[in-house]
Amino acid sequence: MNWVYSELALTSLAAMLSPTTLSFSVLALVLGQRPLRTGVLFYLGAFTATIAIGILAAFVLGDKAASHTSTPKTWVAIVDVVAAVIILAWVARWIGKPLDPKREQSMVDQMSTVASSPAIAIVGAGAALANPGGFIPLALKEISETNPTTTQYCVLWLCFTLISLLPLGVFLIMLVVAREWTERLLGRVRDFLLKHAMQVAGVIMILLAATLLRNGIAGLTS
Repeated sequence: MNWVYSELALTSLAAMLSPTTLSFSVLALVLGQRPLRTGVLFYLGAFTATIAIGILAAFVLGDKAASHTSTPKTWVAIVDVVAAVIILAWVARWIGKPLDPKREQSMVDQMSTVASSPAIAIVGAGAALANPGGFIPLALKEISETNPTTTQYCVLWLCFTLISLLPLGVFLIMLVVAREWTERLLGRVRDFLLKHAMQVAGVIMILLAATLLRNGIAGLTS
């Protein structure tokens, strides 16, 4: 069962370092005149949306993906292999490439609008832009594979949610503790992420794909 937790840990790290989530989170803090307010609302939206998905899955999916052997179920193994191929193809396409200038400007414009919007709009933007995205289905499956009770499922999902939103959460704490220094740091982080976002997550995503592929092949050949 250790392989399931290893897969879940890598998925959580990949979600945490997701280029899109990181970039939007930093932009939410950098572009607003009230970065702490914007950041808290953005975090609240992402946290609430992600938690809601996990609670629903705890009752609907539960332990359906759990295997009673040392290898995944066949359908789970197929999902693992397909996910690994998609991740590797995505990394191969984008790693080493800077963000397209038009895409970069689009993100900046979008977050500039969000940062000056009413509170409910910022919460909605956080739910849409700062959630773990494509890593959610993988995490749902992996937690289900641990054969959890409903409570255990919710606890593991809470851990996944907190890890995936950890960078934004840390920056919010830093803004409270040392605002001016943090704002200067965020400016440098923003410039770095917009140019090197893919490299930040590339290694973890490759390790995740390798783990998924290994587990998927093991399940299909057992």
